[in-house]
Amino acid sequence: MQLSNVNDVKIYNLSYGKSLPEWLSDRKKRQLQKKDVDIQRRIELIQDFEMPTVCTSIKVSRDGQFVLAAGTYKPRVRCYDTYQLSLKFERCLDSEVVAFEVLSDDYSKLVFLHCDRHVEFHAQHGHYYKTRIPKFGRDFSYHYPSCDLFFVGMSSEVYRLNLEQGRFLNSLQTDAVENNVCDINPVHHLFATGTSEGRVECWDPRTRNRVGVLDCALSSLTEGTEVHGLPSISALKFNGSLTMAVGTSTGQVLLYDLRSNRPLLVKDHFYNLPIKSLNFHDQLDLIVSADSKIIKIWNKDSGKLFSSIQPQTDINDVCMYPNSGMLFTANEDPKMNTFYIPALGPAPRWCSFLDSLTEELEESPESTVYDDYKFVTRKDLENLGLSHLVGSSLLRAYMHGFFMDIRLYHKVKTMANPFAYEEYRKDKIRQKIEESRTQRVNVQKLPKVNKELALKLMEEGDQEAELASRKKKGKDVPSILGDDRFKVMFENPDFQVDEQSEEFRLLNPIVSKVGQKRKKKLRLLAQQEAAVQQEADEEEEPEGRASSEEDSSDDDKSWVEEVREQRRLLWQEGRDRRRLERKEADRNTVLLEQKEGEGEKAERKKTSQPQFYQIKAGEEFRSFGDMARKQKLQKASLEERLKLEENSGTVNTVDTAVGSKQLTFTLKKSEQQRKQQQAEREHHEERKKLRRSAGHLSSARGRGWGRGRGRGSVHY
Repeated sequence: MQLSNVNDVKIYNLSYGKSLPEWLSDRKKRQLQKKDVDIQRRIELIQDFEMPTVCTSIKVSRDGQFVLAAGTYKPRVRCYDTYQLSLKFERCLDSEVVAFEVLSDDYSKLVFLHCDRHVEFHAQHGHYYKTRIPKFGRDFSYHYPSCDLFFVGMSSEVYRLNLEQGRFLNSLQTDAVENNVCDINPVHHLFATGTSEGRVECWDPRTRNRVGVLDCALSSLTEGTEVHGLPSISALKFNGSLTMAVGTSTGQVLLYDLRSNRPLLVKDHFYNLPIKSLNFHDQLDLIVSADSKIIKIWNKDSGKLFSSIQPQTDINDVCMYPNSGMLFTANEDPKMNTFYIPALGPAPRWCSFLDSLTEELEESPESTVYDDYKFVTRKDLENLGLSHLVGSSLLRAYMHGFFMDIRLYHKVKTMANPFAYEEYRKDKIRQKIEESRTQRVNVQKLPKVNKELALKLMEEGDQEAELASRKKKGKDVPSILGDDRFKVMFENPDFQVDEQSEEFRLLNPIVSKVGQKRKKKLRLLAQQEAAVQQEADEEEEPEGRASSEEDSSDDDKSWVEEVREQRRLLWQEGRDRRRLERKEADRNTVLLEQKEGEGEKAERKKTSQPQFYQIKAGEEFRSFGDMARKQKLQKASLEERLKLEENSGTVNTVDTAVGSKQLTFTLKKSEQQRKQQQAEREHHEERKKLRRSAGHLSSARGRGWGRGRGRGSVHY
């Protein structure tokens, strides 16, 4: 038995059970049925409820005692007695059955329509009579008041065979080329036939006149429906006196009121497959429609889906057991499925034990592979050293691998890895030891990197967990230690926090006070871990240790004093650093003065004219060499000055609370400014080419000539 839950509706598949491989012989199957407990526990509701190959149609007699099914191969009909839960009889036929009908309340009167145009009548004892219709038939219906059989098929005519007179009557001439299905209303006996052109023609059997035509092809096309061809009528069913359901070959179900030519509701299966069966469930106002893939149960007023059943094989026919929640399906498979839905109704009287059985059952997943066989690939065979068995009877090829006996697989697996059991035993022993240690004192394991940060996060996590436990609606707060995104911070030494850096000390002014507490706790944890490790080696129970109390003397200090002390230390370190930088700059300046002084002496020897220097306000005069160096630096570009300062070691970097920062910027000029500068440069170059020497204008009258008070000379 298999339990599925679709749309909160429990569906029990009573035909489900452990499957057996097809290549096994009947003898081995019988042996497995005797030995295997799972096969013995299968619920076989009706004994031998299957066909040799395929079941095409299935029906239940009006008294509910007999279930009749037609199938192949060879063509046959089987009758099952529900009171005895077994097969009552089996009759073989000459050709395949297209449709059949039970005329009596039990199995005593049966009519079969064959694929070779023959119509065969069976009585209680067996075959009774056989006749033939002019064209190939597809469906037929029985009109009880007049004892007429209406046959539709590959013809525009509807053939009438009167069973009371034993002869054919005048046919009904329709406007269709072919007729696919037909049905008779059980209340007022209106006869309806579905055509291949997508129309439904309704006839009155009393007057043999057509009373109406419904065009269902256009009505079945809704918004978003893909049209691949003209939809024909594939299923037809009456309910009551005014309701009619029509199924099309494109997968739509149309619900009509006979007083209107427009459908009340259009339900699409979305499989684009012909509708094969339509049934009404009057107790819950539901419609059971089926195509070859799925059975849908939905409300006939709103179209809302109630539940659905999707068997593993294609569906040929669906039959509902009256006044119950059980239904049978004829499939493209030897096994005929039996489904029980408690939400639709109780179990039938002949299997009332299902109600008490299903109440105790719970959903249990079943394995989709064979339990007695192991599926292995070629790579698995190579690892086990069984490649030489390919082609032998020990391996059965299936898809991309092979099936082999599970006992052989376990034996070879044990020989290939003989120490697997020892490893499994050691793992189990280790798990038992770990479970026994859970009652001991739990030791917190800290990472190798950022131990103090990890301890701080643990303490905060414990506090948050305690607060959350006090609240009724508290939720667990995720920890950074358990997050994979921050795992590298506690593993990579590059992420180690430098507590001596200026940034750390400024951002954490009271970290020293809290750090002392954590260091004490770290030492205690290290001692506990060492003790536990020693006890684990000795396999003895640890003795209790008295936890040392933390000194509370640090708590008496104020955090303001800590902040002041940190700032004072930082200011003192900055002052010492600036002094050292100033001394280094002075030493480099003296060396530069000496070098530049030697160069100036060499230049003085070459030029006999005196040179004058101007001292700006606010500057301290040290030497003529220093003044010359400053003037030279003023004429040099910014790049040259930076290189000179870097070489001399006088470049100062600005240290702040968040680290050393250096700013580099570039001025952006507009297109007009660049053009103006380019024009000025070209003008200066042109003036330099036209400039005349002014050396002959120098005066030889000596110093102090002229009216000016300045002592400088004119240079070009």
